[in-house]
Amino acid sequence: MTKFIADSKDHRALKQEKLQPTPWDLFKPWFKPMKVSAKTTLLQEGQVSRTMYFIEKGCLRTWINDDGKEITTQFFFEGEAVSSIESFRTGQPSAYSIESLEPTILQSISQHDFQALMETSPELKKQLEEHLFRRLTQAQQQLYANLRNSPQQRYEELMMRNPHIVQRVPQHYIASYLGITPVSLSRIRNRR
Repeated sequence: MTKFIADSKDHRALKQEKLQPTPWDLFKPWFKPMKVSAKTTLLQEGQVSRTMYFIEKGCLRTWINDDGKEITTQFFFEGEAVSSIESFRTGQPSAYSIESLEPTILQSISQHDFQALMETSPELKKQLEEHLFRRLTQAQQQLYANLRNSPQQRYEELMMRNPHIVQRVPQHYIASYLGITPVSLSRIRNRR
């Protein structure tokens, strides 16, 4: 009998837990699902960012145009948020483009809805702060690696810290991200 009562309590607790809304359930009405194919430009450099994206499945990259040469600056994967946050928050033109590298499923939110949501959700505001801090840290690490490490060391560090990038991203984008040519990257990979 004691086991039955314990099992009943566990069942009620589990049932109650399922009825409790998750944070995503509270935010979901604000978002619009989107499916994009590979090589879709979500934001063009020079445009004002009016949308933030959350990646459910897929991969995006940010890149700048340097006299007709594309330079990849970051990669984003499942569970990450992407926007030209500086443009999104200030209304200034974006310094970079955002593009899908593979078929991608996104949740998007407009700048207006995001602002309204931020005002009503301290939890979301905290998550944004954490996201911005991570993004700043990643950008600094990449900058310092490009300044002090050889191309070989940059590639090895990428393999160690972010092996999923090497597994999922085409080599010419990785070369651009590392600040080297695709031929140099091929030589580095062949030495391993």
